[in-house]
Amino acid sequence: MPSERKHQQAGSSRYDVEAVRALILKVYLAAGMRQDMATEVTDCLLTADMMGHSTHGLVIAPWYLDEIRAGGMNLEGEFQGVSDRGACVAWNGRRLPGAWLVNRAIDCALERVAQFGVVTVTIAEGHHTGALATYLPRLTDKELMVILACSGPASQGVAPFGGTEGIFTPNPLSAGIPTREDPILLDISCSITTIKRSGQLAQAGRRYPGEWALDAQGRPTDDPQVLSVGGSLMPVGGLDHGHKGYAMALLVEAMTQGLCGVGRKDNLSGIVMNTFLQVIDPAAFGSSANFLDEMTWLTNACHANPPRPGVDAVRVPGDRARLRMQEARDTGVYLDAAIVEGLMPHVAALGEQFPLSL
Repeated sequence: MPSERKHQQAGSSRYDVEAVRALILKVYLAAGMRQDMATEVTDCLLTADMMGHSTHGLVIAPWYLDEIRAGGMNLEGEFQGVSDRGACVAWNGRRLPGAWLVNRAIDCALERVAQFGVVTVTIAEGHHTGALATYLPRLTDKELMVILACSGPASQGVAPFGGTEGIFTPNPLSAGIPTREDPILLDISCSITTIKRSGQLAQAGRRYPGEWALDAQGRPTDDPQVLSVGGSLMPVGGLDHGHKGYAMALLVEAMTQGLCGVGRKDNLSGIVMNTFLQVIDPAAFGSSANFLDEMTWLTNACHANPPRPGVDAVRVPGDRARLRMQEARDTGVYLDAAIVEGLMPHVAALGEQFPLSL
């Protein structure tokens, strides 16, 4: 939307993508990450900013560094295998970096999906995964469909519909759907907004655009501060239709808590993430050609749909992210001044300087 882009330009500057990537990689290597982990964590966070998922981009890079120093993010060893039935795999992630774990799960699925048609991998007790949309192109580029979801078994913040006390996390659910043109890339939360975004608004002294939260007494509010004093986020749909977001949260809980084998019932603490990955080869069903033809027809039909007043054109999920990615490659990635300021001490500690804005 034009208004969003104007706001982004007003509070942001552009930076060369490769210069930023090289610098953040150095920061994580200096913090003790292995090369493979540092590369994948850096790529995940930077790609989130390039796509426009700024709440899960480089703004959380210093938080990861704090977690490393505190011992909350483990950098040693490998994940633990729990179960392996070929098409169904379960791991314990041992608080290793989430981006590294998700990419290992994708590697596992890619090795097996031609044989089994569908491969599912669950990861219990990993660390934070970042923005789920950043992982999807690895699979859609190979004409595979993917479903990816996660939740935090040691965190609460979203109340069940009709309730007042947080039980869930925002429980993001994402999917990548290949077409003969650009893929559909969806990444949605079961709550109206995220806990990360709420914290950022509260820190900046800003409010939600609408009544997206409940205070401790269950009254709707636009004040993100209530989350720190017994309040909760509303499920998608809010007061009118929040039963839909609530139902979606329950589904994600079953996929990421129930199937992972370790969850909320186990009273975990700290930053911990459970993840569900399912990779589907359309060739195992009605053929890849039919799948791609159908999904291409559908996206074209959506794009051709007459827009309602005030809308320039109908999009499908992933359209805006793709354009932003290309724009970032061509002319630099937008980073808010507060993001750069948060990274400065870590960059200076290496005797480096943050790249000049473009």
